[in-house]
Amino acid sequence: MTVAAIILARDPDAALARADSTTRLRRLVDVAWSGGAVPTVVVGRDPDARLAAAVAGAEVATLSDPPSPADSVGAVLAGFDLAVGLVEATDAALVWPVEMTWVDPETVTSLIEAHGADPGAPLRPTYGGQPGAPILVPRPVLATWRRLPPATPIEGALASAGAVRLLDLGDPGVVVDAATPADRLPPYVGPRQPPAGHVHEWGEAVAGEVGRDPEPPDPEPRVERGGRGGP
Repeated sequence: MTVAAIILARDPDAALARADSTTRLRRLVDVAWSGGAVPTVVVGRDPDARLAAAVAGAEVATLSDPPSPADSVGAVLAGFDLAVGLVEATDAALVWPVEMTWVDPETVTSLIEAHGADPGAPLRPTYGGQPGAPILVPRPVLATWRRLPPATPIEGALASAGAVRLLDLGDPGVVVDAATPADRLPPYVGPRQPPAGHVHEWGEAVAGEVGRDPEPPDPEPRVERGGRGGP
């Protein structure tokens, strides 16, 4: 089971803005690797190679000439094709806007684990009942996206994919973007359910879980956070 990370850098200037001790883009590349997503592809217009320079030394490929804007189906598919060219066994992708900078590595790991238990369904993390990103999209679903116009927004493509499964992972970084400083994020509470266990369908009520006291922590040590100080 191989899950790629496709980081969508719609705005190069925003991607290269600071995120604590590093750039937003470099932080996500490192978080993807720490969480177990391989390979990582950065998709975005990069005429002066600034994006490529920002990830120099990391195990990441860049696609600087996507066929459509970086927040669209065409860009995702081009990034996925590049990922498959690097690792043929890639069977899903994390579709990840670079603005969602504060995602925790454990969230990446949880999405990949849940994909292993339910390999056919798109998976979307939530926090406080609100759906966020990155969104894990299996290869068969990506194949259906090829019938859509390349400029189709990702949210529209998800709506055409049928049921999306929701995972409450307790990570505010999936819904709070980089405009909020790291030290002002809501509290991280971690997954409230085993990542590979019960999940909700898109639209199923999850409000009943909001405000519920967290379950006792897993006796096994969890992955250290990658990050409010940057990986």
